[in-house]
Amino acid sequence: MIQKIIQIGNSIGVIIPQTLAKNSLKPGDTVYIDKDQSSNMFIINKDKKNFSSITPHFLSVLDRVNKQYSKTFKELARR
Repeated sequence: MIQKIIQIGNSIGVIIPQTLAKNSLKPGDTVYIDKDQSSNMFIINKDKKNFSSITPHFLSVLDRVNKQYSKTFKELARR
């Protein structure tokens, strides 16, 4: 889905289509927004407890590192 950035006073914004917001967002809700510097993605989360900037890209890199160095990690854990 592609959305245009719009001017809202001195700020900018993006419209969240009802099809995406349905059953999770409504006018007046507070959301938490962060930007992942490595992927340049914006993350919007309604729940601060679950707010994290961990991206799928980060998780895939972490998975590769774990696979590549699993023997080393296990050895370090035994010491």
